[in-house]
Amino acid sequence: MQYWIIGAGGIGCALAQACLARGDQVVMFSRTQPALVGIQWQAVDNTDQVALAKATVAYALPDRVINTLGMLHQGGQRPEKRIEQLSDAAFNNSMRINTWPTLAMAQLLSARLTRSHPLQFAALSARVGSISDNRAGGWYSYRISKAALNMAIKNIGIEWQRRFPAATIVGLHPGTVATDLSSPFRSGLAEGQLHSPEQAALHLLQVLDGLHPEHSGRLFAWDGQEIQP
Repeated sequence: MQYWIIGAGGIGCALAQACLARGDQVVMFSRTQPALVGIQWQAVDNTDQVALAKATVAYALPDRVINTLGMLHQGGQRPEKRIEQLSDAAFNNSMRINTWPTLAMAQLLSARLTRSHPLQFAALSARVGSISDNRAGGWYSYRISKAALNMAIKNIGIEWQRRFPAATIVGLHPGTVATDLSSPFRSGLAEGQLHSPEQAALHLLQVLDGLHPEHSGRLFAWDGQEIQP
């Protein structure tokens, strides 16, 4: 099986290693080169649609594309607890990283897909992007950007069912994973709630193995349970 993996963070690199261990081929698209043996790597800013198009055009369409990009805190940007803390810069930055790359990649894929190509496209989302599951509030820019991502996946799923019925697009919630994204927010987690990147990668691949075009446009957790929008 051939994979495109977008992003070289903790989950992205763990996914690449897990795929290689299964005998799959991996092309990784990221700003920095990961310390991984056996992959093909393309240097690219995945938020730049033009650059992403140039980086992917040389490759045949894969069997699976997994977008692992995600940003909860960066530099001085932190999750907002109150509406007064929200800024246009933080909001736009969250949308640029958490939402836009999936839309950009879907555009590139749609331009090349055929009705019979059984592509799976997965983007890492988050349970906190579920509107119906939101009981705590806060984290405005992150929640909204992930909710927008979930809507994008739903929209693309509906369109692809008409245009590319063999293809599947889904959102995946990896749970709380021991990466830089979650590091400031792990206190109070119950035993067993924190997954290593390697555990998360295996969980996510197992979920993908069980998904088909009829699942397109939906959001699934690491344990295979569907999350309602």
